[in-house]
Amino acid sequence: MLNIMKIFIGALVGGFIIFIWQFLSWTIINLHRPAQQYTPKQDSILAYLNTQFDSSAAYFLPNLPEGASQDEMKKYEEDVKGKPWVQLAYHKSYDASMGINIIKALVTDILIVLFFCWIISGFTKNSFGKTFLAALLTGLIIYLNANYIVHIWYETFDASAYLTDYLISWGATGVWLGWWLNRREI
Repeated sequence: MLNIMKIFIGALVGGFIIFIWQFLSWTIINLHRPAQQYTPKQDSILAYLNTQFDSSAAYFLPNLPEGASQDEMKKYEEDVKGKPWVQLAYHKSYDASMGINIIKALVTDILIVLFFCWIISGFTKNSFGKTFLAALLTGLIIYLNANYIVHIWYETFDASAYLTDYLISWGATGVWLGWWLNRREI
């Protein structure tokens, strides 16, 4: 059984590892660019959308109104097959709040690694290899459950970037935790 301080330090450093990779992935390396393309028509598109929506919301176009009948759904499926579609998240006001968002992301990363450490602390016999593999599989589970399932239905443009993110960040965290949690105390 691991002691609480060892788990806490493991989670703190592991959370920082994931956070740093996320920063690199979304900024310097820019893996997610395919899902954030630029269009020179952005100003006119945003001006038009602003006349169409009263508040922030997410839309899937084309779509049916809530409560549509089975017959309407069947006709809709026939009508939209092979035609363009869009998934749109519209926000009435831009506010990045970088400081708060950075703190929220870092705390979240530390918490998820803390949960992971708590789970593996229950291993009867742990080792570097078991910790590393468990971390890698955790990253893969997160990807498959969150991003890949969404990609199956909505054909996202950065599915491979998310896979890279989870394998690298959880792999690096697994190396750290594999060493830290399984090292012999002096």
